[in-house]
Amino acid sequence: MNDIQSLYQQMILDHNKNPRNFGGLEEPTHCAEGHNPLCGDEVTIFMNIKDNVIQDITFKGSGCAIATSSASIMTTVLKGKTIQEAEEFFKQFHGIVTASMDEAIDTDDLGKLAVFTGVREFPARVKCASLAWHTMNNAMHGEANASTE
Repeated sequence: MNDIQSLYQQMILDHNKNPRNFGGLEEPTHCAEGHNPLCGDEVTIFMNIKDNVIQDITFKGSGCAIATSSASIMTTVLKGKTIQEAEEFFKQFHGIVTASMDEAIDTDDLGKLAVFTGVREFPARVKCASLAWHTMNNAMHGEANASTE
């Protein structure tokens, strides 16, 4: 394992053990539930959106290390972003986890999302990594449920 892969693995393990923004919100303006039946991951995303800006975003749920760390990192990346920026991050994230193995990915502009570039090597884990993101996207657009079926 090279140094960058080791760093990525450490970040995923850290966000799994110490998830950021874990918990609910008193009165979220947007909320959605997500479920990955293949792995058993479950997540609920809570958002407060005002003036087209994500003022706060949290999550609750249980899942594997990839699912939990993805939700944790997502909330840290999206807090304070506009809806349009969140949609761009969603597209960018989806692109890196579903890219073919022979496609080069420039990690320089990915920031924390770069830790998920290795997920594409394990197709069964893509749904784990993307569950929180699909659920967030559904919450943003007023859809209450998401599934990776």
